[in-house]
Amino acid sequence: MSGTPTATVVIPMRNEAGQIAECLESALANVLPSGAIEFLVVDGASTDASREIVEAFAARDSRVRLLLNPDRLQAAAFNIGIREARGSYLIRMDAHSRYATDYVAESLRLLEATGAGNVGGVQRAAGSGAIGEAIAAAVSSPFAAGDAKYRNATEPGWVDTVYLGAWRTTTLRELGGMRTDLAVNEDYEMNVRLRQLGHGVYLSPTIRSTYFVRASLPKLARQYGRYGFWKVRTLIDHPGSVRWRQLVAPAFVASILATPLTFAALGPVGLMHLVAYAVANVAASAVVAAKTSWRHLPVLPWIFLLVHLSWGASFLAGLVWWPLRAIRRER
Repeated sequence: MSGTPTATVVIPMRNEAGQIAECLESALANVLPSGAIEFLVVDGASTDASREIVEAFAARDSRVRLLLNPDRLQAAAFNIGIREARGSYLIRMDAHSRYATDYVAESLRLLEATGAGNVGGVQRAAGSGAIGEAIAAAVSSPFAAGDAKYRNATEPGWVDTVYLGAWRTTTLRELGGMRTDLAVNEDYEMNVRLRQLGHGVYLSPTIRSTYFVRASLPKLARQYGRYGFWKVRTLIDHPGSVRWRQLVAPAFVASILATPLTFAALGPVGLMHLVAYAVANVAASAVVAAKTSWRHLPVLPWIFLLVHLSWGASFLAGLVWWPLRAIRRER
């Protein structure tokens, strides 16, 4: 593209042949009232047709550039985007999402209107197939997401984190980008550092996108397991960033592990925490099914249980692993 763009969109990608074309089509439909947008797709050594798809887009649209990320991690891809960005503003997009035509314009408008260091929208989940739709409904529920406003907020306001995000490029360079020693949760950690520097994080439902979940229960378990395990790593560095929602699932898993002791000491009363969880799970599943589709009801309790066990067990494992790793490194 000729001239200097106003905004740079960065899209990390690895093996997204099934998603990247529709993502780019929705992204490229964005325009600004004045100024241009460049789109940097940063590929982490894809082994499918992802690169060829992006190269075809770049051949017919000069706004698109394909960059290579030999480190593969999303944090490294994002930092490459920061380094290569020519726009005064930088917007992060995800290959699994589709974007409203005013996504970029609304992000820039709110950056200036609020003075925030980062603005973003709500992660509105969608899925394909019966399992995918049920997973999308479950992860959007407070029973899975707690009070995470980026999942279900209906009003704008100041928050601890947002889905994706938009920044002034100078702010990101001041921060030093994302930490590449964090395989997961790097975006949340960067928002912690952003707030420590005095920059607010602002969420608005008017920044609209749709995120397509991974329609597989094993993939969902791995995803939430990684979230829980790496959350501990972030909390070690930023203990003040802990939120109650992050501790509920680990407490539940700990209570399951303690069940033999509680049953031995209290008899059937020592099982009441399991009964309480089952009742809450079925009730939450019924609420979600009533709002979406009753055909989801048979699988929703299992999805909620999978999310809670994956996050909680991995969080507890992280509580052991990360301190032991630090001790070994000190020897």
